[in-house]
Amino acid sequence: MKAGTVIAGLVAAGAVAGGAWWGFGQPDNSAKDLTVEGYTQAESRSITSTVLATGIIRLRVGAEVRVGSQLSGIVDQLNVVVGSKVEQGDVIARIDARGLQSRLNQANAQVRVLQQAVKRAEVQLDRARQLDTQGLAPANDIEDRQLDLADAQARLEKARQDAAVVATDLQYAVIQAPIAGTIASVSTQKGETVAASFETPTFATIIAEDALELVAMVDETDIGTVQTSNPVYFTVEAFPAKEFTGTVKQIAPKGTIISGVVNFEVMIEIDSPVELLKPDMTANVSIRTAKRDALVLPTRAIQRDGFEQYVYVEENGELVRRAVSVGNRDAGYSEIRQGIDTSDKVALVTRNIAEPG
Repeated sequence: MKAGTVIAGLVAAGAVAGGAWWGFGQPDNSAKDLTVEGYTQAESRSITSTVLATGIIRLRVGAEVRVGSQLSGIVDQLNVVVGSKVEQGDVIARIDARGLQSRLNQANAQVRVLQQAVKRAEVQLDRARQLDTQGLAPANDIEDRQLDLADAQARLEKARQDAAVVATDLQYAVIQAPIAGTIASVSTQKGETVAASFETPTFATIIAEDALELVAMVDETDIGTVQTSNPVYFTVEAFPAKEFTGTVKQIAPKGTIISGVVNFEVMIEIDSPVELLKPDMTANVSIRTAKRDALVLPTRAIQRDGFEQYVYVEENGELVRRAVSVGNRDAGYSEIRQGIDTSDKVALVTRNIAEPG
């Protein structure tokens, strides 16, 4: 039988029930005309093993940050809206701080006054000591001057602390982004009064730039082959034609039972860019676990009938349909787990489409 020959009704027949294999040489009345384009044989080849799973895009722990105010007052300025991009340190909002600035000016002025008082007390103590060496100092004069100096120093320290408190409050009036990311929500508006008496009011929520991770649920039968650093490829329903990549970063030590089946969470770090991805998107995940040698055929030699896969094998000058168990696919080749061996001559066929009569 030569390549290009048209074969009619040459395949083995019989439905496969419960995993039974097709017989050989039995007529198959349902077979259509086939064109043999060539022959191939199964061979041992290095292929990449792949674990398939479903997953979900989610925010990693710590990726969502609430930005609030530790100061009560009126919102004087609001610089962001939902979707705004911010860098660390960007000013998100300001609270009216005119009263605070006035208090800080007064506190700093009081500090300067008390600094002069300390200097005067030091001068008076030095003078008392000089008089004491000459025997001219009144009784207890040095002790009195020392007490005056200590009192002036204490009042100066208290004034400095008061000024520092006001300065800190003034800093709190400027609400800055603690991380770079995207504004996910804004919960205040310009002119609104915020009260920080009991809890810190939230101004906005920021999602970090590297906020997303992929969590895949891997069946317990496959989890043994998955390791950290395995490369990952996945697609999402919103962009089915675009393939995203990532890397396995963590494997849950404990399984989760879903519909009676034990699955393990596999945390995957997503490669940049991730702008198209959103939290709670579902993903079809392919984890490349390892390269290994396997018996393979060109994928185009494998036919499909519903859920069954089969090939055409030449036997005694005829084509016989033989069911095969197919494993991983890699670079145009498919792993053959059962059904044929390297001695079988497998036909590469196409079906002829009948011309309209």
